Amino acid sequence: MSPPLRLSDFDFDLPAELIAQAPPGVRGASRLMRLDRATGEVRHGAFADLPSLLRRGDLLVLNDTRVFPARLLGHREPGKGAVECLLVARLASPAPGDEHWRALVSPGARVGPGARLVFEGPDARLDAEVIERTEHGRVVRLTTPDGSPVMAAVARLGHMPLPPYIKRPDAESDRERYQTVYARQEGSVAAPTAGLHFTPAVFDALEAAGVERATLTLHVGYGTFQPVRAELVADHRMAGESFEVGAPAADALNRARLEGRRIIAVGTTTTRTLESLALDATGRLAACVGETALFITPGYQFRIVNGLVTNFHVPKSSLLMLVSAFAGLEHVRQAYREAVAARYRFYSYGDAMVIL
Repeated sequence: MSPPLRLSDFDFDLPAELIAQAPPGVRGASRLMRLDRATGEVRHGAFADLPSLLRRGDLLVLNDTRVFPARLLGHREPGKGAVECLLVARLASPAPGDEHWRALVSPGARVGPGARLVFEGPDARLDAEVIERTEHGRVVRLTTPDGSPVMAAVARLGHMPLPPYIKRPDAESDRERYQTVYARQEGSVAAPTAGLHFTPAVFDALEAAGVERATLTLHVGYGTFQPVRAELVADHRMAGESFEVGAPAADALNRARLEGRRIIAVGTTTTRTLESLALDATGRLAACVGETALFITPGYQFRIVNGLVTNFHVPKSSLLMLVSAFAGLEHVRQAYREAVAARYRFYSYGDAMVIL
């Protein structure tokens, strides 16, 4: 029997200068590491090589969620102390100008129930009241002074929610670059970053190579980026995230499975969604709306996903654990050592890996 997985099993040394602080000058101009899932062999190339690495008939599945400017910067009232609020998930909407959200608030030590926050700019204002403290942050009530839609004010006041390891303020260009070119369904507080590399030219090349495409939606929330703090990995519990798989995607997935074609997931969010789907007695899946808190770690048996396009992930993260489950922990450790030695760019705006 294997010993239990520990958080330290997923740690690695990463020079700070390899953490990408900005996207490449041109979208899609990233490097691509190819990792053989069976042997651990690593090859190096460019993201533009992806169509040549896939097979005719492969089904590429992408997450079409769209990031909204979920990071609000304001102050407490009274007192005027600076405060930051990251909106994570909408909980209720009694009226367009009155919504409840799950949020992460910083600094959080003194922002308890009853605290009042203000976010304002030249043409918009949001008032927030902390309703309760929860395991995953705060529940806040957001209102506008005139009852106008909360989300319209968020669009004017909010900042793109760049991850904390990007040590710069968000720029106007991030509204386009921290977003996939196929983003459609607004609702995420972080980008499905494996998709940031794709361009219309790459999609044209994939189509020419006979690679089929389907989209689903998982709105990235706290579950994807929450830190794993339990030393025994099995003690970690993921927060739920909502997803939707429409009829066209379900049909494409069923056809690919019936015909024995590979299903290639773009990103860990797509992977978690696919692996959360219920199969009927005949092995078919149906269009559905649901929520997943699936935590994939080494030892997990993948049912649907045959290949994975992903970025290079944070040490000790649930994302790295998922990749290690798919490719094998030792293979991923060796690939990451090679990526560091070869000076790949890491994390959200970094380079890519394809595991086949």
